Amino acid sequence: MNTFVHKTLVVQLHAPGTGRFPVLAHLGYDAEDPFAVTAVFAHDGHVLAQWRLDREMLAEGLNRPVGVGDVRLRPADTGMWHELRLEFLGEPRPDGGRQRAVVHAWAPAVAMFLRETREIVPPGREQAPVDELLADILATG
Repeated sequence: MNTFVHKTLVVQLHAPGTGRFPVLAHLGYDAEDPFAVTAVFAHDGHVLAQWRLDREMLAEGLNRPVGVGDVRLRPADTGMWHELRLEFLGEPRPDGGRQRAVVHAWAPAVAMFLRETREIVPPGREQAPVDELLADILATG
């Protein structure tokens, strides 16, 4: 049984002071880490950023605004396109502000990726090795 899903999407990066330009988003899901989706954004062979996203939050972001921290997601309708707007807040800058980037992804492609992850691990069937983690923590303490 396959325990990994990978999709590469062309998304639009909108950084402050610029318009939108295409970058690649490599979405990855591994059943060994069933609650997380890894998103790696790249351009011209260079990794621009990598984020770990909550799978359920990503799914909810297709339908309603979610997130109050460093990652905020919401659906965006641009006429004929249904997009997922992903806003990422990064490290603080010396002036006290924060790095910020907005990515627009085609919502049906993200939904298809999530469907494939649910075929591997359906929602509610995720298992986390909490007992093993606690045993490791207690053994080293």
